[in-house]
Amino acid sequence: MFTSIFNSAQAASYSAEEIIFCSAASLVLGAIVAFVFHLTGEKSSGYKTSLIILPLIVQAVIMMVNGNLGTSVAVLGAFSLVRFRSQPGNSKEICGVFFAMAIGLANAMGCIGFAALLTVAVGIVYLLAEKFIGIFKKYDRQLKILIPENLDYTSIFDDIFQCYTEKNDLINVKTTNMGSMFELYYMINTKANINEKKMIDEIRCKNGNLTVMLSRNIGQDELL
Repeated sequence: MFTSIFNSAQAASYSAEEIIFCSAASLVLGAIVAFVFHLTGEKSSGYKTSLIILPLIVQAVIMMVNGNLGTSVAVLGAFSLVRFRSQPGNSKEICGVFFAMAIGLANAMGCIGFAALLTVAVGIVYLLAEKFIGIFKKYDRQLKILIPENLDYTSIFDDIFQCYTEKNDLINVKTTNMGSMFELYYMINTKANINEKKMIDEIRCKNGNLTVMLSRNIGQDELL
């Protein structure tokens, strides 16, 4: 089950059947990884599509550079460029990327059984951690509110959040404008089919019509 389907004597020679079989396994297992992240609340279709394709890409790269040191160094440089030109993700997204890459590496070595076992084992552990431990909190919105210093920010918006959000966390508080105002940063999950404009209008009524900014959560662990 954990042995390679490739002949260990061959350096970089693969039959068409072997390539097709490994590629199909990479796509199927990548789809399982994407489905696991879908179950845990990942809403970015682009990210889930990347998880499906990434094992196949890693597999293809490893197969192409097998035994060639010069090509391996060139590929490493290309991956570095992609890394530093991309937006850093949170721990959940990085975990998914490494998960998919590990599957691609295993399939590139011909260890299909090991890749399948890895997918099932890590997927189950991830789902259990998400359900019972709450390692990764899921939020779909970032909310920034500016309030005067004389307002008690600890509970002033509780009634609004109770009406429009499923859960919310106050992530950061800082003073601004020479200490005369507070900037509040929240991570929130909005309820289905709410009127976001109405929620913002109610917040403006309480913060004196100062700045309110509601944006989509793009995946950072910490806001700003």
